[in-house]
Amino acid sequence: MTILGRGPFLSRAVPYLPLGLFAALGATLAYVVRLPCRTGGWNDQVTVYTNFCYTDIFPLYFDRQLATQNPYFAEVVFDKHVEYPVVLGEVMQVVAWIARWLEPGVTHEAIAAQAVRFYDITVVLMGLCLVAGVLLMAAAAGPTRRWDALWYALAPAVVLAAYINWDLVAGALSMGTLLAWARKRQVLAGVLLGLAIATKFYPLMFVGALFLLTLRTARWRPFLVSMGSAAAAWLVVNLPFMVLAWDGWRRFYVFSQERGVDWGSPWLFFQSKGWPVLGEVDVSTLGMVSLALLCLGIAVLTIGAPRRPRLAQICFLALAAFMMTNKVWSPQFVLWLVPLAVLARPNWKPLALWQVAEVWYFFAIWLYLLNQAPLSRTDLGIGDDTYFTAVWGRIITIAIMMAFVVRDILRPDKDVVRQGGVDDQIGGVFDEAPDRFTLRSAGYR
Repeated sequence: MTILGRGPFLSRAVPYLPLGLFAALGATLAYVVRLPCRTGGWNDQVTVYTNFCYTDIFPLYFDRQLATQNPYFAEVVFDKHVEYPVVLGEVMQVVAWIARWLEPGVTHEAIAAQAVRFYDITVVLMGLCLVAGVLLMAAAAGPTRRWDALWYALAPAVVLAAYINWDLVAGALSMGTLLAWARKRQVLAGVLLGLAIATKFYPLMFVGALFLLTLRTARWRPFLVSMGSAAAAWLVVNLPFMVLAWDGWRRFYVFSQERGVDWGSPWLFFQSKGWPVLGEVDVSTLGMVSLALLCLGIAVLTIGAPRRPRLAQICFLALAAFMMTNKVWSPQFVLWLVPLAVLARPNWKPLALWQVAEVWYFFAIWLYLLNQAPLSRTDLGIGDDTYFTAVWGRIITIAIMMAFVVRDILRPDKDVVRQGGVDDQIGGVFDEAPDRFTLRSAGYR
């Protein structure tokens, strides 16, 4: 006797099992990368950098008072509040509760043991998020491109950057959003999008992509349902903290606004080299203007292309534009872009070239920090010029991928996804939808 539905479920699940195992392998390798710090300690900054095993997870347990207080409600100076949106803050809180339960006590030794537990539990959770993100990406890619998700599971830069921060939570929610939209589950897509934005801010760029394709196809009801659901989900998780812990809640937004130019950003190069205008004008203004211009170009491309672009293509272009114009470009931001880059254009050559650039940047940033005050270990670190080769390596290789995606949009016959007989595998209501508004229909030629 078989359980009703068990056979069909297993037949659908079996093709995903190898990808799940590969994702688990990637999560395990990411843990191994940080074993020198996990077993040797995080207290020696020099060895943390020379072993390339830095993570925010362990030190923030101390620095954000997670051993004794709750995020957002903590009685600390403003700069010591958790600088992340509320979903991540509450993930940190729950894991801290578990760590304190496993290692009770308030002595220095107990808190040190709690911090290690906090790291280990967080890593397990992030590993599960990677597996979930890979499986969701594979489902969204469809049966003809399922194995493209292997890039997200085992890409070298993903393995190296996986446990620097909590970004994989947002990655799983983002892939869930795209899969729900692909399956025309607009309410679920909106809820997941709202939660993703309340985890890391970058999924907000999906809104623009959905809007542009909605404008071209006039499929307004699904778009508005999803946006309403996203706003509701965001409010549900944010409103209690806005009311009860205003200072803690707004810390993320104040930090994002006031933060100056930081590592990885091209603006750091312009400032360091003293470029006129680019190195002198306020970075926030430059970043916003640059992003606005790139987004305007993406909008014109979306509305004016001879065939409606795929959703993954526009999401990738929008997110890449956001990253390239941002004030900071941390190593873990690669986790944001890998699945979208692969969904947009699963061609291994430019992806592999980009991975080389990301791996070089991962090593370069830690070697560069060794050379900065207060460490100033010139015998171990690298200088400005070498470091900036890594910064521009990322920018150039991503720009190359963007150029190929633009070409595929302008010449759909070059799009490897559409060559497989697919219109838009994650497009949902956009898939096979006729045009309702283009630059041509608006009177432009």
